[in-house]
This record gives sequence, structure tokens and C-alpha cells, in this order.
Amino acid sequence: MEIDLAPLRATLEEEGVDGYLIDDDASDSDQRYVSGFTAPDAYQTLVTADGDVHLLVSGLEYGRATKEADADSVTRRAAYDYQELLAEYGSYEGTIRTIAAFLADRDVDSIAVPRNFPAGTADGLREQGLEVAVESEGVVEGIRATKSPWETNQIRATQEANEAAMAVAEGLIATADVEDDGTLVRGGEALTSERVKEEIEITLLRHGCALDETIVACGPDGADPHNRGSGTLEADELIVIDIFPRDKETGYFGDMTRTFARGDPGAEARRRYEVTEEAFEAALEAVEASVTGSDVHDAACDVIEEAGYDTLRSNPNAETGFIHSTGHGVGLDIHEQPSVAPTGGGLEPGHVITIEPGLYDPEVGGVRIEDLVVVTEDGYENLTEYRAGLEPRSS
Repeated sequence: MEIDLAPLRATLEEEGVDGYLIDDDASDSDQRYVSGFTAPDAYQTLVTADGDVHLLVSGLEYGRATKEADADSVTRRAAYDYQELLAEYGSYEGTIRTIAAFLADRDVDSIAVPRNFPAGTADGLREQGLEVAVESEGVVEGIRATKSPWETNQIRATQEANEAAMAVAEGLIATADVEDDGTLVRGGEALTSERVKEEIEITLLRHGCALDETIVACGPDGADPHNRGSGTLEADELIVIDIFPRDKETGYFGDMTRTFARGDPGAEARRRYEVTEEAFEAALEAVEASVTGSDVHDAACDVIEEAGYDTLRSNPNAETGFIHSTGHGVGLDIHEQPSVAPTGGGLEPGHVITIEPGLYDPEVGGVRIEDLVVVTEDGYENLTEYRAGLEPRSS
């Protein structure tokens, strides 16, 4: 994948430094994005002022990096007598001296580093005579916010896997038996949050995706937006299902939320669902490249406040109502730029964002509806095809 590092080169020129250094493993999305490489142990990626990308990796990763990395050069640590330096100076200083030699080999005397750069590495390099300045604006994250068509397609593919998992979860709820006490039962056993999450995870694995955790929250649990949910699922209660998987090969996330109720959750719950759906549609209609994330958030808040519910805009101390932002960027991180929130800046074509208003009250439960869309010049393209509806159906 080709990426445009022009904004990073401009930052280096503005700060008057020779390069930009990332020292992390591939769990850091900036590292993965710039290097085009994944490894479980830390490696170094250097972007020089002319935009060239150079990697310093262990001997273990060298062969794979030369084949897979999007880099102008890949160098193994042994090129700088790494083992000898470790033997003479110990693990910490030996590694620092190896990185310093790698930088010197490319005539780099001063570097900018990301905000999460290891303090020990920064101090060690300074002791070796390099100038190290923290780049505080998150320029690489800003570059990552605008997705290429290739990236959008990877996110779309993850969202398709997400939809398959949601269909399994919805089907379990829709086809469960209802006991006299309202408990949902399948195969003679209570249908629990844990059981549904297990089936979600199995489905995602079969589609090449994985997730650390997901949300299947029933009743009062669903009134806490990040409560993962636990225990038996009940009829006549709101059930919030939020799935946010990551493709195991590409690293790109999907994100979707649906709210179901098996049976009758009551007039107030149904009204909250209708208001949330209206706010969801209003926010979607507001999305286009000429607006800000704040504008989109305001569109959702307008609907919810007009219906008589609190938002954090109308009441910053609200504990019920709409108590989070309308959305966020999605890519190599599940939460990244841009923000669809009170402080959200301008939306641009290629931004991939969630739209996910919700209403929450422990006395009623939680409602949230979430789609994933890509911003276009005059609107958006919805990457989510899954229907939204309160009554669960089996496929």
C-alpha cells in the first residue's frame, strides 16, 4: 500500500530535524502503517526528511521484512555489531548504541519522535549525542485518518464479517424459547451473554477476524455504554450488541451496534428506540466533506433534546440520556481520528467514521444503533448493510 508522507516531511522540515523515528512493535498502528510490516517485538522505523523509509530489525525478522515491508531499506541489527555491543554494554545501552549507529549511517543527527515514544530510548539517544524532539500533533495519525480506496475495502471486508457475526447473535435471540420467568433458553440451557459472545467470536474466526471482547448487554447492563454484559438474557428487555472485530491479516477494524428486544420492552423503551433511530438518521444526513464532526454530533443532539432527553451538550453532568459522542474514526485502531464529537474538526473524503447515538437509563436499559460510513464530497457511503430493527429476526 502506498501512503502519502508529505505532511510528515513538511513537519520534519518545519521542525528542522533530519528524520522521524518510531520504536515500537506492530501493536502500534503508526508503526504498522508507516513500515508496512508487523512483528511482535519492537523494531525501528526511520522516515528521513526526503521521505525515504528505513527499517532496523532483528535477524529473526530480517528475511520476512525484506519481503513484506513497505520500506526503501531493511537493515538487520547485526550490521552494527549488535551482539558485541550487548556483551560490552548490556541490553539497554547496547540496543541504544545500535539504533544510534543505524541513524548515523543515514546522516541523521536529529529526530522527531511520536508522543508515545519510549522515554528510555529517547534519553539513551540523547546521551549518544542525538537531538530528540517530541512531535506532539500526532501527524501520522492524521495521515492515517484519510483512507485510501484499498483501506476502505479492507474495512468493508471486516464489516462484512461483523455482519455475519451479528446475524448469528440476532438469530440466537430470535429463536430462543421463553421461560415463564422471561429467561431466554436454547437447547434446554439459559441463553447467556457469554454464550452469545462465544458464538460471535467463533463466527468471526471463521471469517478471518478476531476480537478481544465484545458487548452483549441486557437490561440495566446495557445502560452503561461500555458494560460488556454478563449472565442470562431476558425477554421484554433491551439487549445491546456491539461488535468491533479486527481482520487478522490486514489489521483493519469494523464496528457495528444493534439493539434488540425479544418480546415487549415497554412503551418507554420503544420510544427511546424510535428517538435513537431518528437521531441516527439525522446524523447520517449531516455527514459530508463540508461539515465538521461537531456539526454531525449536533444533528444527533438536536433530535434527542427535542424529544425531551438529556445530552451532554444540554447537561454536561447528565448520567442518563445521550452520554457519549456520536462517533469516531475507525481504521488500524478501533478509535482514531477524526472525532464526531463536540470538538470534532472538519470531515474529509476518505474519513471512515461511526455514527452511533444512544440513550441510556438503568430503569429502562440502553439503546444504541451504529453504522460505519466513509465520508464523500457530498455525503457518505455506508459500509454497513445490516438492517436495524428492534424485533430480532432469524436469517
